Amino acid sequence: MPYVKTRDGADIYVKDWGEGRPVVLIHGWPLSADSWDPQAMALAEAGYRVIAYDRRGFGRSSQPWNGYDYDSLTDDLSEVMKAAGVEQDATLVGFSMGGGEVARYMSRHDGRGVHAAVLVGSVVPYMLKTDDNPHGATEAQLLQIGEGIRHDRANFFRTFFKDFFGVGYVSSPVSEATLDWAWRLAMQASLRSTLECARSFSFTDFRPDLAAFRVPTLVIHGTGDKTVPIDATGRAAARGIKMSQLVEYDGAPHGLFATESDRLTQDLLTFLSR
Repeated sequence: MPYVKTRDGADIYVKDWGEGRPVVLIHGWPLSADSWDPQAMALAEAGYRVIAYDRRGFGRSSQPWNGYDYDSLTDDLSEVMKAAGVEQDATLVGFSMGGGEVARYMSRHDGRGVHAAVLVGSVVPYMLKTDDNPHGATEAQLLQIGEGIRHDRANFFRTFFKDFFGVGYVSSPVSEATLDWAWRLAMQASLRSTLECARSFSFTDFRPDLAAFRVPTLVIHGTGDKTVPIDATGRAAARGIKMSQLVEYDGAPHGLFATESDRLTQDLLTFLSR
């Protein structure tokens, strides 16, 4: 099962490692399932079955013209789970944009088969600044993402990943090789999927989905996250999800899977063992 054929003919690339209780890892924008490799390896070695897939339009999945709204993306998640035979005791782990699929799955698919959830640096519940969401980003700021990508996508991501991983003038929590690797993953995606998914995570309001979280939920977020600021997302999500635990990584940036890899892995293992 390296590929799952969706209802509209898209091919979703799936990695299925290990045996045991299933953990489904959903990657962030604009990367692929490979960004989860350190955590996926550790979880599989610890006795879990780890399923990670490339979102449509990214990595090795096909690049259809449509299907980048969260309802469609969440239906892809559902189809991957069905194809893998994941029917119970699953933990969904969503990083950044992937947190949106977790939230929408809990409401749209009634959390079928899920007994725990994890949101890591997630865009949930709402990125857009409004009167009732004062900590969000302005519409102009969010639209600048698409403008930068259309103007010079390759250069946009060179700059983007420096904030993503917290790279400064003096120090960097990741190597130049990691920056190059992330850039290459981003450039594998289609221009259409990159733009449409940026619009989806920027303007989708997940606040109505929070009540559908009826399972223990771990929320992990860096307080120094400039890509997805914690006040509009991680802290708000923890307040809105009843059975949630918020773990803040002091001063940490967005790309926690790399910058705080060992700590994130241990926190996931601890949560899964409960």
